[in-house]
Amino acid sequence: GGPITSKADLIGSIAKGVKPKSEWRIGTEHEKFGYDLKTLAPLPYEGKPGIRAMLEGLQRFGWDPINEGANIIGLKHAGGGAISLEPGGQLELSGAPLKSIHETCAESNEHLDQVSQVAKEIGAGFLGLGYHPTARLDDVPVMPKGRYGIMKNYMPRVGGLGLEMMFRTCTIQVNLDFSSEADMVKKFRVGLALQPIATALFAASPFREGRPNGFLSYRSHVWTDVDNARSGMLPFVFEDGMSFERYVDYALDVPMYFIYRDGKYLNTAGQSFRDFMARKLPGLEKIEPTMSDWADHLTTIFPEVRLKQFLEMRGADGGLWRRICALPALWTGIYYDGTALDGAWDIVKDWTDEERSALREAVPKLGLKTPFRNTNVHAIARHMLEISRAGLRARANGLGRRHRRRLHRTAVPNRRKRQDPRGRPPRTFPRRLGPRRDEDFLGVLVLTR
Repeated sequence: GGPITSKADLIGSIAKGVKPKSEWRIGTEHEKFGYDLKTLAPLPYEGKPGIRAMLEGLQRFGWDPINEGANIIGLKHAGGGAISLEPGGQLELSGAPLKSIHETCAESNEHLDQVSQVAKEIGAGFLGLGYHPTARLDDVPVMPKGRYGIMKNYMPRVGGLGLEMMFRTCTIQVNLDFSSEADMVKKFRVGLALQPIATALFAASPFREGRPNGFLSYRSHVWTDVDNARSGMLPFVFEDGMSFERYVDYALDVPMYFIYRDGKYLNTAGQSFRDFMARKLPGLEKIEPTMSDWADHLTTIFPEVRLKQFLEMRGADGGLWRRICALPALWTGIYYDGTALDGAWDIVKDWTDEERSALREAVPKLGLKTPFRNTNVHAIARHMLEISRAGLRARANGLGRRHRRRLHRTAVPNRRKRQDPRGRPPRTFPRRLGPRRDEDFLGVLVLTR
């Protein structure tokens, strides 16, 4: 991006995310642990089985390599989406922004099908959980990405579990749009307040180094002691005057990790972007801040809901493949129907900062049994699911019957091919038959009374 001339540039870059409802999209991200089928050890970068071999193998499906120096550190596809590496080799699909739950679920299934094919060939397996169930921290290899070396050295200075987060956690996330600044604020507040409820619904990290760890979502517990300057429940979002500018002011004072120049990461750990803009960073006074620096910085902020040009729901553990599609369905039903969003706001609008924080602290251990006022998280989760189902029904009715049938066929096309625009090997969809209705994706989250 070009140079930053003022704070208004930063505000404007986030405000560009405003979209009319007809242009709202759904982007799903999910991570998984790779392991050697013979030894069950985490996959190293080099060797076979290894992460490099996985990335090279996936290229036959039309993925282009992303390199850092001599190393492949990710993949991108002309049809949208990217595959990236987390610090400990966790493989992440960052899905393309798509129109429907069926399309984003088809994309996830396609990706898992491709990963399964390549993994089988090289002797690897992949596991969906929120926290690595067996590996010790010293057993996990470090991926060859420059930014991770800076983060690894900085994390122990600001929290007790930062390295645990980097190397032994996985998540499922969904990115969703907003129609205005006011819509962003309402969705941000609902998402933050209900994020612990989603954590309880998707809790899947009860083991550590081969033993029960005493938590249902140890991954979520880890996040309570990573770096409180860049994570958490963001109480200011619920204050009067919340806006794009207010979030920018927060982000300007979140400590940086790095800036990227001439193919190298320059260590700026612990220093503020505000001082960087003011040319106050020692030794870096002559470096002009750019919008690319700002975009990089926003990716190093880790609250339970993150604002960029969309809102990112970050509270769910990685988990079983059949649960991946449930997360975008849950939040799409709440966010993309006005009545549903109002209903969700009615649940949380009088919760206090202290109550929201208490939920975040208690849910990782107690899950759905967490008490809250005169009820518990189980009851709140049932209400949340009812609201989401109603929102998904209303959204589907708005699309029309013919459009819904087309989306279903897109998700389950009997190995129908998607032609790559450059004539390379086409992307294929998996054979599995998916749910016909959007609300059916929530079936894996059914709660007993």
